[in-house]
Amino acid sequence: MLILHGLTIKSFHEGLISKQFSTFEIIKEFFDYIEEHDKKIGAYLSLHKDKALLQANNIDRGIAGGEEFGNLAGVPLAIKDNILIEGFRATAASKILKHYSAAYDATVIKKLKNSNAIFLGKTNMDEFACGSSTENSGFQITKNPHDLGRVPGGSSGGSAASIAGNMAIGALGSDTGGSIREPASFCGVVGLKPTYGTVSRYGLMAMASSLDQIGPLTKTVEDAAILFNAIKGKDEFDATSVDYAYSDDLLNPKLEKIKTLKIGVPREYFVGGLAHEVQSALDEARKSLESLGIEFKEISLPHSKYALSAYYIIMPAEVSSNFSRFDGVRYSRGDMTTGRASTGSVNNSALTNIYFKTRGEGFGAEVRRRIMLGTYVLSSGYYDAYYAKAQKIRRLIKEDFDRAFEEVDVIFSPVAPTTAFKIGEKTKDPLQMYLSDIFTIPVNLAGLPAISIPVHSTLNNNGMSSPVTPHTSHSTPHTSLPIGFQLIGKYFGEADILGIGTFYERIHANLV
Repeated sequence: MLILHGLTIKSFHEGLISKQFSTFEIIKEFFDYIEEHDKKIGAYLSLHKDKALLQANNIDRGIAGGEEFGNLAGVPLAIKDNILIEGFRATAASKILKHYSAAYDATVIKKLKNSNAIFLGKTNMDEFACGSSTENSGFQITKNPHDLGRVPGGSSGGSAASIAGNMAIGALGSDTGGSIREPASFCGVVGLKPTYGTVSRYGLMAMASSLDQIGPLTKTVEDAAILFNAIKGKDEFDATSVDYAYSDDLLNPKLEKIKTLKIGVPREYFVGGLAHEVQSALDEARKSLESLGIEFKEISLPHSKYALSAYYIIMPAEVSSNFSRFDGVRYSRGDMTTGRASTGSVNNSALTNIYFKTRGEGFGAEVRRRIMLGTYVLSSGYYDAYYAKAQKIRRLIKEDFDRAFEEVDVIFSPVAPTTAFKIGEKTKDPLQMYLSDIFTIPVNLAGLPAISIPVHSTLNNNGMSSPVTPHTSHSTPHTSLPIGFQLIGKYFGEADILGIGTFYERIHANLV
């Protein structure tokens, strides 16, 4: 079993090609490990065991027959449950979609299938990605593998926990306001939110369409680059997608170029409010990056203080629009009386009953809160007062980043103001929960790429997160919870932030 703990996408590929192990052996070990350990963590909502083992056998036969495979062939991945895989359940962790199975593949899934990747199953999340802790799931609460009494972050908490708990080598999540980066920070893994449009959103259940972006969660920055490279690109089914020609630096960063980059430090992000351990960890990360010869410079992002307020107007507005499709007619839960007339026709009274029963019982409290808030800010008399002003703030935030990137190449910041908080600690105070995304939200409003990288004090000698065993019972206070730092890049600047992160990891693996 221990072989699973050290596997990365790169080392898996090398071991497979050199015949150190077979795909079937590794995939079976992963399922055995998940069966034993996920009972306590709750990272997965469903498993695709039969399909995965069949694929593994096919890959092994191909290798035996001399076929050549790419670096994702046979790699066991976990997929957030708001990304569609044809023929498998896709619930977005909501009871309203309890019985729904996907009718088609998301574009990212098609790309990964073409790369012969293997999907272990679908991971838990905050319902419809509405949350920052994975406590809002309609089915279960996911625990942080480093401390079972704490949250893994959200909304992609199941994906992050599957990596940190050694129950997958890589995973996909979605990031609307920090939903990849925050759980990556809390769980001590790498999480990349790409530039808006570089990865197709076709087949992703929309939360806030102008903010959502699919991205990878992995054990290393190098793995994140591999997975991002496989899923990026223009898609005819997503009009917002783009085809940007990335250089070879994306997968093969050059230290000479990295040393020429200048990193900006926004003064507004370091004026207080950070937990002491977070500040100390960020200081350590900065020193390591400076040891590469990278220059740091103070910058200003003056409108960042309005980002949280603007986001919680724009995002709920889009939520209220996107979630109107869940009306009890097109996506029936299938396990409750809908209120339809016995003749098959639906009168006004029956239709109202369908709406109230479906949406009232099917949606959780946080989803209902966001729908109501979004409906309010879009209503007559309030649109200009709230939504229009929020969009103006969004433009000013983008312009702040544009000016900053005239002076620097990359921006360094916290991911979250604290380490992973205790389960239940913030559920009764939505505002405190929302504040956990204060450093990640501006990136989504501007559409920029950003990555969360574990600070080296949370890494083992292989440069990967080293969680406590999932056997650990509910926790005593921790002094070594994971902490991530955030690198924000220019538009289509993934190569810069991935390159810096790669050499940061190499420093602590004594490879630089």
